[in-house]
Amino acid sequence: MKASLSVSRRQRGLTLVSLLLICIVIGFTSLVVMRVVPTFIEYQNIKKALVRAVSSSGNNNPEAIRSAFDRSQAIDDFSAISSKDLKIEKGAGEQLQVSFKYEKRIPLFGPASLVIDYEGDARAR
Repeated sequence: MKASLSVSRRQRGLTLVSLLLICIVIGFTSLVVMRVVPTFIEYQNIKKALVRAVSSSGNNNPEAIRSAFDRSQAIDDFSAISSKDLKIEKGAGEQLQVSFKYEKRIPLFGPASLVIDYEGDARAR
């Protein structure tokens, strides 16, 4: 009876190899997150700057939109795009549609990198 009791009470837990694998996965995930989050915050700042620029220039003037975007760029301090990269076109009903598109390449390690395509738009009312 005592022999069968000791077999059923086997120790449970992680082996050294499984602990090492879990640490590698957590490390790689945290590396990717630490590299992606700043680019996403920059993208959000660009979108906010675009919406502010379009809403502040109520006269549907492309040059006013570009200069308002440049002022927001100086305040929010982003460098992924500039006002020259904005695509401004007339939509339905003489309404201006302003959009942007860019790609961000994030080096991870060695030759491996992550490429993210960001795009956004805003409409003048």
